[in-house]
Amino acid sequence: MKNYKLLAALLFMSQLNIVLAQDNPADAVAMVDKGMVYLQKNGKDALVQEINNKNPEFINGSIYLYLRGMDGIVIAHPINPKLVGKNMLDLPDADGKYYRKEIIALAKSKGKGWVDYRYNNPVSKQIENKTTYIFRSNDVILEAGIYKGK
Repeated sequence: MKNYKLLAALLFMSQLNIVLAQDNPADAVAMVDKGMVYLQKNGKDALVQEINNKNPEFINGSIYLYLRGMDGIVIAHPINPKLVGKNMLDLPDADGKYYRKEIIALAKSKGKGWVDYRYNNPVSKQIENKTTYIFRSNDVILEAGIYKGK
């Protein structure tokens, strides 16, 4: 009987870890919404500066806000500043999908939504499913992505 309780407890803990390890899509939407509020109140230049200065308001664990221009150029990125000023539209994901082009197309057509792709997770060091929520505001796209596991 003790072994069954121990086994049940271990199974529960492993399931809890799986649930905790996955990001919540609502958190990505909330991050983009927070960025929109800041943008409307303070302007694009102020938001770019705050993101590039790694303001903790725009970083929540593995979810963070970044900005891309409608031309595909990364305007602000709190995690990898080397990406700022780069246009990577012609670089595919791990499966050959040009998801950045899809982000631009979605921003132009609907103004907001989700784009799925496969990307290297810096925490697990493995290629995983990822989805990014985007919202267009004039000439800028606010983005926040989450990893969905393998």
